Formats: sequence, C-alpha cells, structure tokens
Amino acid sequence: MPSLSHIPAYPFAIPLPQPHQYILVPPCPTTSPLPAPAPSLQAPHPLPTLLSFRWALWFFKNDKSKMWQANLRLVTKFSTVEDFWALYTHIQLASKLTSGCDYSLFKDGIEPMWEDSQNKRGGRWLITLAKQQRHTELDRFWLETLLCLIGEMFDEYSDEVCGAVINIRAKGDKIAIWTREAENREGVTHIGRVESWAPPPFSLRRIYKEHLGLSQKVAIGYQAHADTATKSGSLTKNKFVV
Repeated sequence: MPSLSHIPAYPFAIPLPQPHQYILVPPCPTTSPLPAPAPSLQAPHPLPTLLSFRWALWFFKNDKSKMWQANLRLVTKFSTVEDFWALYTHIQLASKLTSGCDYSLFKDGIEPMWEDSQNKRGGRWLITLAKQQRHTELDRFWLETLLCLIGEMFDEYSDEVCGAVINIRAKGDKIAIWTREAENREGVTHIGRVESWAPPPFSLRRIYKEHLGLSQKVAIGYQAHADTATKSGSLTKNKFVV
C-alpha cells in the first residue's frame, strides 16, 4: 500500500479503482498545518501613462540615387510616456547622425512632408544652430523640443502642432516645429504659451526659448511651407519673428 506521508493537512478525495467511487481521507494527525502564504512583496505593475496623441518617429537618410520619399522611413509609433523613453534611449542621438539625415516626430496620421494634407497650409518655427553647437547643445535642444510636443506644452493650441523635425547638415543643424495653419496668426504666435497673460508674439520667446535656454538675442523665425517650397534663393522670408 502506498505511503500516506505525502497527504496534506486537509481532507481530499482519492479515487478508488472502481469507477465513480471515492473515499474521504482525514488529515494525517502527524502532519503540521500548512502555514499561511506570505504576502507578496512585489508591487503591482503600474499602468502605462497615456499621451493625448499617438506619435510616429520617422528617419530620413539622404541617398541621391533614390527619390526623396524612398529615403523616408517610419521607425515606430508610441502612445505612452514609457514607450517614448524606451524609444529615445535605444536610438542614436541626433548629434551622432551623419550629415543629410533627419529625425521627425509627428502625430500619427501626418507624414513629415509639405505635401501632407495637414501640413500643406502650415509652416514651421525654425531654429538654426551653429556648427559648434552640435556636440554641446543639439541633443538637449532636440529632447526638450520632443518633450514640448508629447507633453502638450502648447495648451489649447496643441491641436495646431503637427510635429517637429531635426535636420543634420554640414553648414549648420536645424530644429523646427511644424504647425497646421500658417495664416492662423493667433495660433502660430501663441504656440508655447503657458501663462495666459503673455502677449503674442512674446509668449513663444518667453516659454520655448527659455525652455531651451536660448539667448533672447537669438531670433526664431516662422516660415510658411508654401513660401519655402517656392523660394528662389537660399533663404525664405520669415512670416513671424520672435
């Protein structure tokens, strides 16, 4: 007969050879009661922090043997704070990209090109950096810009923001925030406003420029995409300047 030393300290049914017949085995008197299970020390897994918009990261590498759109690649999409940081910490820093490359972060459903229906009537706030700033300030400026976007620093005008682009160029790198409607003066000039009392166009200067740590002597210009697309020279006329 098999040993009953393995029987736990609570009654349970053992099947007999005959079908549909069971006997109830009492607890073994020599067995100590089972201890109560220890409480779990593992903290519950926190819920992800959802962003108000889903965002898409794009990468552009200039290959002159291909059409422009063929050089543009969608990297991934994210909609939580945790996924943003996981992405940012696993991609190459902007300062390490080769000349001719771009990163673009746009709301899901908007492609980083002038021709997109949600961009074609818009424009961009543009910051042009000196060559020496690539290895000292570029990555910080770009990260702060990304945080402005996903953190909705633009308050009620967040819907006007389409995305942001960083261009790595030999003559000087550029960072731009793209907006939806270039003719929406109030929306354009108020982007970045946190204090409701800040009058345009100084709101962007007070908030975005200070957020980046830029000198107030540094001018940020707003250019309409339509003007940029049809420019005949190397410079596009600024529609607004702060």
